[in-house]
Amino acid sequence: MKIENRQQFLILLTIAAAALLIGNTVVYEPLVKFWSARSAQITNLKNQVRDGNILIQNEAVLRRRWSDMSANALPANTSLAESQMITALTTWARGSGADLTKITPQWKNDSTNYMTLNCRVEATGTLGTLSQFLYDVERGPMGLKSDSVELMARENTQQLTLVLDVSGLALLQPTTQVKR
Repeated sequence: MKIENRQQFLILLTIAAAALLIGNTVVYEPLVKFWSARSAQITNLKNQVRDGNILIQNEAVLRRRWSDMSANALPANTSLAESQMITALTTWARGSGADLTKITPQWKNDSTNYMTLNCRVEATGTLGTLSQFLYDVERGPMGLKSDSVELMARENTQQLTLVLDVSGLALLQPTTQVKR
């Protein structure tokens, strides 16, 4: 194939290349970005529907757990809540044989709906007594959560020191039951 007018051929080739470049940047790339965003949105919506269906299937269990949590929450009155927490910790320590050396309560108010009472508890005892104390804290009827646990050994003794950060939830507004 012999090209007769080389200048016309180069102009047409340049125009074709420019048209492909413009088509790529103006049409193809935006369509690919749109398609990818749409696919991500569809995947996100499918995940939300799946999660919603799981919540619907587990409604009875979740409502029962929320009922238990709200029933076992600390009272909104800060002094009464501190008193209940300290009384419970003291009772569990006596029952397990651990010796409480320090309880430091501190309130956090992160929301208008609830507050948390964080207590730093220091106790001493043997491994068995401290294990029983931890078990009682975790399994007690009061809705408490252990945030951190440190166990330290004393030199030349069987005595251990436990430092426990535990938090309890106090609901500020009365819980309402959602009816279906």
